[in-house]
Amino acid sequence: MGMKVAVVGATGAVGREILKTLAERSFPADEVVALSAGRGGGQEVSYGEEAVLKVRGLDGHDFGDTDLVFFAAGAAASQMHAPRAAGQGCIVIDDSSAFRMEPDVPLVVPEVNAAALTRFRKRRIIGNPSPGSIQLAVALKPLHDIGKARRVVISTYQSVSGAGREGMDELWTQTRGVYVNETPPAEQFPKQIAFNCIPHVGDFMDDGATREEWALAAEARKILDPDIAVAATCVRVPVFIGNAQAVQVAFERPVTEADARAALREAPGVIVLDRREDGGYATAAETSGEDAVYVSRLRRDLTVPYGLGFWSVTDNLRKGSALNAVQIAEELVARKLVGK
Repeated sequence: MGMKVAVVGATGAVGREILKTLAERSFPADEVVALSAGRGGGQEVSYGEEAVLKVRGLDGHDFGDTDLVFFAAGAAASQMHAPRAAGQGCIVIDDSSAFRMEPDVPLVVPEVNAAALTRFRKRRIIGNPSPGSIQLAVALKPLHDIGKARRVVISTYQSVSGAGREGMDELWTQTRGVYVNETPPAEQFPKQIAFNCIPHVGDFMDDGATREEWALAAEARKILDPDIAVAATCVRVPVFIGNAQAVQVAFERPVTEADARAALREAPGVIVLDRREDGGYATAAETSGEDAVYVSRLRRDLTVPYGLGFWSVTDNLRKGSALNAVQIAEELVARKLVGK
């Protein structure tokens, strides 16, 4: 029997992608409700190729007859309304940072740690990791299984869609403005993003790291292994959709290139595209709209005893956000943890 599902933040980039993904994957929902935490009430959003949903307001919405709700409206909306939805018996899959590091909220990448879902019952809230953490976990898990990663040094190259529609609009208007010598001022980012790279994603912390860099390390330890040391640098780049990562891993035991390549090729959610020739690698522009994490440039790192380096890219709105959330819901259905 189908379920009643709600999507909070349905007018935003991730919310729209969740609705699109639910329809594409024929998720067993009898009814889907679109909600907005802001002024989106009254708008219409697409669900599948033909259905159109009228967006309702989140304030005061009754979740009592709802089985599952996706929150994709930011941390403030999640902190205020997700516990209310959970208290009314709904299972919450939260895409914000609000609950990710709370010990009684599982942080789940289905290909990596689906078993953690059994810990959701106390709070009835499941954390969807940040896009960078999902991408890293999917690519690193098969390598960690064969070599036990001890230290990871990662640089991320994150698209403007991570800052929502406003970030994408700013890149577009600034790019257009450069050509007519009328570049608008930076509003969504600390500096001009058009034709530029900004080594600043998230607020700065006292130790000089940004919140995004801290989260990437903390979430990797929660999802994969609490003993992995992670050093991260996160950079915003002038790309609309798609995140890239350059990763160097030091293992506890030897991992050959051949073994690593074989493990990655067998891993769920990973596509290895790695030819040592011009263009023999994946880039963000090529993976927009794709579901997989693509791994390229796999090679030995000779600066440590047991080291490997690789490059990965994925669509941050798909696997980095919406698809992973929907896969969590599918895993709940498969384990009979949700539904009538």
